[in-house]
Amino acid sequence: MSAIKVSKSNFDFIVKNSIKPVLLDFYAEWCAPCRMVSPVVDEIAREHPEYLVGKVNVDEDIELADRFGVVSIPMLVVMKNNEVTYHTVGACSKSEILSILKK
Repeated sequence: MSAIKVSKSNFDFIVKNSIKPVLLDFYAEWCAPCRMVSPVVDEIAREHPEYLVGKVNVDEDIELADRFGVVSIPMLVVMKNNEVTYHTVGACSKSEILSILKK
């Protein structure tokens, strides 16, 4: 499965209703560190169906970015049972991302 484009309009349906742990990647097209993290997030989405992986373009969905308090990108958010359990800002390796998903 590939990463899902998440927006304000589909957040409640896709993310809130997920029984799987969720990884959200808040990014922007112009952000160089985001472009480094993006293929890693896509790889995790393909290799780990036990997680719901979504991407939020902060330029297209400012309201959702504000809702999560995004002030710097890339920002990765992990949610379990509709609660944020972890977040990190900046580029991360695949092993670091998988580690935070298991917390």
